[in-house]
Amino acid sequence: MAELSRQEEKELLSLARHTINKHLASGKGEYPPVSNPVFKEKRGVFVTLHRQGDLRGCIGYPLPYKPLWEAVVDNAIAASSEDPRFPAVTAAELPGLHIEISVLTVPQPVASHESVKVGRDGIIISKGFQRGLLLPQVPLEQGWDLEQYISYGCLKAGLARDEWKRGVKIETFQAQVFGEKEPAEKP
Repeated sequence: MAELSRQEEKELLSLARHTINKHLASGKGEYPPVSNPVFKEKRGVFVTLHRQGDLRGCIGYPLPYKPLWEAVVDNAIAASSEDPRFPAVTAAELPGLHIEISVLTVPQPVASHESVKVGRDGIIISKGFQRGLLLPQVPLEQGWDLEQYISYGCLKAGLARDEWKRGVKIETFQAQVFGEKEPAEKP
């Protein structure tokens, strides 16, 4: 799968903002028609919202369930209204939100945590029915080293921080991460 061009990134960011705005106004989302074949490829996608530098919502599909275009619409709505960590975004907040999109490669299992490269790899940690995902930009934003990254992945999965020492499944993926330069307007 080809890397997205800067123009394609801009189109997806515009789609995400338009989708959130429409959802706030009408409670609905829509899949506008697309002609770009890249947008029709099934891809894993996360949409992350920040407000004044703080996380405000982040939801996504780790696997390529839907075409990229549809996945951005679904996850823009979900990040703004369904992230259980936050109340739904309000129309008054929308101008001050910064939207970031992460387009993922297909996760691949690795033999050991030592195969994970901080800053390049996103991780999915799982054991039994418990599963947690961290995007590749998270450890850089938090200043974590490899052991901290894996430990927080375990916590995200609802496991003990050091469960990776006793054995967990680790999958890695990479992401093309892009965001708006500035929120639409200052809050």
